[in-house]
Amino acid sequence: MMLWAPPGLGEVRPGDDLALLVGDLLAADADRTGDALAEGDVVVVTSKIVSKAEGRVVRAADREQAITDETVRVVATRERPDGLPPLRIVENRLGLVMAAAGVDASNTPDGTVLLLPEDPDATARSVRAALRARYGLDRLGVVVTDTAGRPWREGVTDIAIGAAGLTVLDDLRGGTDSHGRPISVTVTAVADEIAAASELVRGKATGRAVAVVRGVGRFVLGGDDGAGPGARRLARTGPDDLFREGSAEAYARGLADGRG
Repeated sequence: MMLWAPPGLGEVRPGDDLALLVGDLLAADADRTGDALAEGDVVVVTSKIVSKAEGRVVRAADREQAITDETVRVVATRERPDGLPPLRIVENRLGLVMAAAGVDASNTPDGTVLLLPEDPDATARSVRAALRARYGLDRLGVVVTDTAGRPWREGVTDIAIGAAGLTVLDDLRGGTDSHGRPISVTVTAVADEIAAASELVRGKATGRAVAVVRGVGRFVLGGDDGAGPGARRLARTGPDDLFREGSAEAYARGLADGRG
């Protein structure tokens, strides 16, 4: 695999043509390095620049209300000291379970916070279509990423919240492992792995919001109708979610059910 993150994007503002900005960035990088986009490449863009282009910016003072507005279901809350608002783990309207519904104050001007994009899968499809036409490519993937924590693991990592032109899940069930035993449960989250790998070259404070991942062409789709299922397919909700509630929320519901 090869991964790189071109410099020089600059600040993205509401109303900017994101596909044009990304295309110009990659063209300038190709002029400098001689390495243009190729068949089977995956272009990764952060949700931050998508949200900025869409104008998904609100005042920091309205952050708690923004979290409420973006919330579909509260998973867990935890009180915090020193008068800070409670930490809320929620499912947002994109089906993602995140702290604060993904509302973020990093890499945004002082006094503002960013909401997640309106429809990251649609953005990925739009950017993919523009880049395929500009570079004359067939098989090209696009991933929109955001940073998230994970239960039972320290630290954060980037995950795919939007995808196009990509097999987001590699279902290995029905095959055999290296010892000939049947594989019955393994489904690899390809789009998340690409998102996490791209963060290693983008960084959090370098201003490099776009990356190219090369060498995963076996997962990249072609054709005008090859957008694939999108990253929404990665969200585990409903009856398959074994941790739909925090302990306090589950206790309160059980108590209420018992009284009923």
